[in-house]
Amino acid sequence: MPARPSWRGQIRLALVSIPVEIYPATKSGASISFHQIHEPSGKRIKYEKVVPGIGPVDRDEIIKGYEVSKGEYVLLDPEEIEHVKLESRKTLELAQFVDMHEIDPIYFDKPYFVVPADDLAEEAFIVLREALRQSRKAGIGQLAMRGQEYVVALQPCGRGMLLETLRYSDEVNKASSYFREIDDAEPDADLLDLAATLIEKKSAKFDASEFHNRYVEALMALIEEKRKSKGELVIQDPDDEEPKRGSNVIDLMAALKKSLGESNDNAPAKKAPAKKAAPAKKPAATKREAAPKKAAAGGRKRA
Repeated sequence: MPARPSWRGQIRLALVSIPVEIYPATKSGASISFHQIHEPSGKRIKYEKVVPGIGPVDRDEIIKGYEVSKGEYVLLDPEEIEHVKLESRKTLELAQFVDMHEIDPIYFDKPYFVVPADDLAEEAFIVLREALRQSRKAGIGQLAMRGQEYVVALQPCGRGMLLETLRYSDEVNKASSYFREIDDAEPDADLLDLAATLIEKKSAKFDASEFHNRYVEALMALIEEKRKSKGELVIQDPDDEEPKRGSNVIDLMAALKKSLGESNDNAPAKKAPAKKAAPAKKPAATKREAAPKKAAAGGRKRA
């Protein structure tokens, strides 16, 4: 467990206060960042703070400004901005409880693990965790952290609890403006049945470890190959051929049926029954032995 939590405080439920600590539940995945390089010299490009008509300026001469209209700014000193930042009240008061499924996934922002701060807090922590689990509810409240205030949802997670910061309503675009042009007609029943069957055949328990960032892996392999080749140009051929361009008209029924067939092909193969041993081949007949048979066959033909 990290030595330093992101937040220390207490969860308050009516008159009950539970000391807790929260830790980030996620970490940054593999990513690759590039620098801009001046190719002729091989040196990294640096950026300067420049004012049009004046040129480069010192960092000490720069302050923050909020544009209220084109070219008009309200200037703010660092001290003024710092004064507005919210102090962490060290208390998360659960203001209401909602069904977990009522929170649209689009509102979830960043998850944190919640643990009791000490042994004395453990009993009350477990009681709250199990009460949330049995009621299938999430506790909603507001938390001041790092100078800002967040709406958060608290729910059980294994032996501990999971706290997720939520986006405010004005941070989420309305879906209706994007989906307005989509037809609301009922789908063909046969097509729907085929699609549902395909989904059922491909259903499995989610395991995040089965998925890898193939772009990052391929890019790292290219960088390593180029490092070994001392910077020479390296072009890697794609594994798969580029799909041929064809008609935009797709036979959806045929495509779904084909997908179901491929799904069956990818299913674990059943163990084939043991093959019986092939009978031993008879030795080839000699010319003397074959002659009477041929004559007999000829007699049958004449009859």
